[in-house]
Amino acid sequence: MPKTEKEKMLAGEPYDFRDPQLCAERRRARDLCQALNATRDEQQDERARLIQELFGAPVIAWIEPPFYCDYGTNISLGERVFFNFNCVVLDVGPVRIGDNVLFGPTVQIYTVNHPMSAAERRTGVEFSRPVDIGSDVWVGGGAILCPGVRIGAGTVIGAGSVVTRDIPGGVFAAGNPCRVVRQLDQQGA
Repeated sequence: MPKTEKEKMLAGEPYDFRDPQLCAERRRARDLCQALNATRDEQQDERARLIQELFGAPVIAWIEPPFYCDYGTNISLGERVFFNFNCVVLDVGPVRIGDNVLFGPTVQIYTVNHPMSAAERRTGVEFSRPVDIGSDVWVGGGAILCPGVRIGAGTVIGAGSVVTRDIPGGVFAAGNPCRVVRQLDQQGA
């Protein structure tokens, strides 16, 4: 039996983003994000309910609206994850986030990728590469995490960095492209 476009998407294979099932799932996520983004601080119970529905699983997370994602259900969160204002997660592929992870404002996480050939891009085909973020990571404001990157536990990514390749655990990394600047003292971690 042939794979569905969603199965291809999640497997990192070329898929058609215009597939009706995928369009419906993105609409669902946009509606939930819109409702989440309309909540106020005093509506924590409603916000928690919407976050759980968006991600499709119980989570212990704090999200400062506005927050945007493609599907929500392709994001798996550890405990006590914090997203500051205006974060975007293009979760075409899996996004796995460990415990105690902090995202500064306007952090962007991308799993979607497009063919280099213009002719192939015109066909509507794209593919995904997962993003993995270890526990106790802090991603500074305005950072961009590109498709396929892994960030090791205990790492700090400097504000405005563009992470184009894997970053090991326990380091401070920054820049465009992001690179290791120094090892961190992990006492108390």
